[in-house]
Amino acid sequence: MDHAVNAELLDLKAFITVAETGSFVRTAKALNLSQPALSRRIQKLEESLGAPLLERSTRHVNLTMTGRDFLPKVRRLIDEFETSVLAIHDIGARSSGLVSVAAVPTAVFYFLPRAIGRFAEAYPRIRIRILDIGANEGLEAVARGEADFGINFIGASHAEIEFEKLVEDPFVLACRHDHPLASRKQVSWSEIVPHRIITVGRNSGNRALIDNALARQGLQLNWSYEVAHLSGSLGLVEAGLGIAVLPRLATPAAGHPIIHTIRLVEPEVSRTIGIVRRRGATLSPHASQFLKMLLEAWRAPSRASGQGKPRSQPAEASSNTASTGPKRKR
Repeated sequence: MDHAVNAELLDLKAFITVAETGSFVRTAKALNLSQPALSRRIQKLEESLGAPLLERSTRHVNLTMTGRDFLPKVRRLIDEFETSVLAIHDIGARSSGLVSVAAVPTAVFYFLPRAIGRFAEAYPRIRIRILDIGANEGLEAVARGEADFGINFIGASHAEIEFEKLVEDPFVLACRHDHPLASRKQVSWSEIVPHRIITVGRNSGNRALIDNALARQGLQLNWSYEVAHLSGSLGLVEAGLGIAVLPRLATPAAGHPIIHTIRLVEPEVSRTIGIVRRRGATLSPHASQFLKMLLEAWRAPSRASGQGKPRSQPAEASSNTASTGPKRKR
């Protein structure tokens, strides 16, 4: 990165904006630059790095492999610079900085609010960025250093990741209260085959866990509908279009007027949610303190409110694979 030292701040901001908008036209307008001036800045940055960052076409701009690797590093550099500038203006403040956490969307509500509240009281000048993204994207954000740490259900076997278990989150069935299965306390996977099933797409980590676990049992489900996000599957369930398979943490709380959840068995399939960190990396003091407060809030034997409380209790073993045994503690 020796060559990048000569890059100007506006060059780096121009690269970030082009990467986010995918357009030189929109970036030039946002930064109040002419398009030739913007192109020169990107070209100068690429020359200083000795590698192309963008692939240009007549309609769109895409990142090269080097550009995808460089983007999170530049974002963090800009964040740290802006934080330093804010610190100069807030010289009387106790401290300032930024903590970035990559969390799968279903884990955001259950794990973070209590810790954020406590942390904000103790460190009001620290900004917290929550990257609520998919499991694979979140894991890569941590591995690349874009996030200080993450909350995920994959990563225990990743060579560059340390995985610390928090809780087992079983997959359950969600249906309307008027559905024929709604009166059941539990239902087997084979029994839901005749029904119209809603699931997330093949790129989802949740889908991969389900498919792999069922394949080991010689089972395969014919999905009727695919959605990009778990919240979309609940919307289709409410509309009466089918039943959905999803993690318990993603389902509505008990007493929902429309949706009912049922335990899925034969096999029991679950995901292990935990903290993911880059192996061997040292957290900043702010990130280390936030993680400490998060773990303390989660493991507290008594809570003032139910916010952040899991619907399933943490088990003993540590793994990120799906469990497939009847009532087997993991």
